[in-house]
Amino acid sequence: MKAIGYRKSLPVTDADALIDVEIDRPTATGRDLLVRVEAVSVNPVDTKLRRNAAPADGDLRILGFDAAGVVEAVGPDVTLFRPGDAVFYAGAIDRPGTNAEFHLVDERIVGARPASLSVAEAAALPLTAITAWEMLFHRLGLQRDGGEGKSLLIVGGAGGVGSIAIQLARRLTKVRVLATASRPETADWVRELGAHDVIDHSRSMAEQVKALGLSGVEYIFSTTATDRHFQDLVELVAPQGRIGLIDDPEPIDVRLLKRKSVSLHWELMFTRPLFQTDDMIAQHELLNEVSRLVDAGTLRTTLTETLGRIDAATLRKAHALIESGKARGKLVLEGF
Repeated sequence: MKAIGYRKSLPVTDADALIDVEIDRPTATGRDLLVRVEAVSVNPVDTKLRRNAAPADGDLRILGFDAAGVVEAVGPDVTLFRPGDAVFYAGAIDRPGTNAEFHLVDERIVGARPASLSVAEAAALPLTAITAWEMLFHRLGLQRDGGEGKSLLIVGGAGGVGSIAIQLARRLTKVRVLATASRPETADWVRELGAHDVIDHSRSMAEQVKALGLSGVEYIFSTTATDRHFQDLVELVAPQGRIGLIDDPEPIDVRLLKRKSVSLHWELMFTRPLFQTDDMIAQHELLNEVSRLVDAGTLRTTLTETLGRIDAATLRKAHALIESGKARGKLVLEGF
């Protein structure tokens, strides 16, 4: 089968940074599904791994997490799906990725694909939806239909995770949603997704929050540049507030949170499958709920551009766009 991978960590401008290969089709065992991949999206984690996680000499690593496709075959212990089912999911960080024609994935982290979306639109959602859902509801402790009178700041609102987090917070809770954006097109994007207020993260965020009449923000979801913004976040977070982050910042001084009794929460959507936790099936359940909400018109896809077919040249282009820091929403590739 066709696949795209890498053998050495190289700049994305190098033709060998990602290469087209032919590998054997895997076989489904246990609770695995064999999925015929129809579309994939690219996330910052793909570029970070390509740059920083070189395979052992001569080994090939297949990247890719988000996928939408159709179940081709199932392992003997599968109970949630059957061949022919349309699915979407975000995979696992310790297994071969979705940049291949066929892919193995544990059924407990797979959801039924939204019927109202194209395969490309569906592929944009899983990783960011899981990340945003787990952060908002499992880590920061927001409640569905709750949070009235409180506010949430999403740093990096126009990115893939921010784009779905804005929708989840606006549609499923009663918090006031503040989202950061620094360019006119990204500010328009986050407003379109449902942000009540837009904060420019290239200027003092604390001053802008105060200008809105808020004495502090109870919830902060930092998706990017946490180290650069940390002093600002400490200043604007409300006493006994909560800060969540998903990036890999340079060292931050968490002692600054003590005076306000602020809690710090980290989210990695790969944790449940990586450690095979008892509640691993929560990702199956939340993806099914996201699918239902999309089909009900409550949530929308965050796809902004379909770049072309799933091959090395197109994936290198997607990685370059992600690395530029100017991507808005999600980039998708479709078909082999």
